[in-house]
Amino acid sequence: MAKIKSLADLKNLRDNMKSGIDLRERGDHPDALPQVKVGMATSGIASGAKEIMNFMIDELDKRGIPAVVTQTGDMGYCYAEPTIEVKLPGQDPVVFGYVNQAKADEIIEKYIKNGELVDGILPVNFRSVNE
Repeated sequence: MAKIKSLADLKNLRDNMKSGIDLRERGDHPDALPQVKVGMATSGIASGAKEIMNFMIDELDKRGIPAVVTQTGDMGYCYAEPTIEVKLPGQDPVVFGYVNQAKADEIIEKYIKNGELVDGILPVNFRSVNE
């Protein structure tokens, strides 16, 4: 553990510990929170998925919206990158394509906060084994 030499060091340590605790608490009950998965395969990263992931993490935190944001591999929608999958508690996941910062902001404000569907939903292109 690094030595604490100033009040700023102590505040940084507190913030880092708090974010780690918050992440653990969210991870214990992920189904009770909105889940956002950002497609971070090579095509997604090349299309700007990393910036979208950072935007989603920062904006959800700034707006005080508890959510779990993770990265995933190829979702099968390479033509529509960057893509994100949003699963609200008790609902089926919805995949959005061609997500830029403006679309990500709209998804947060309308879909995650209010449950209103927005343009950009990609059709499901798979079926489960049981269907």
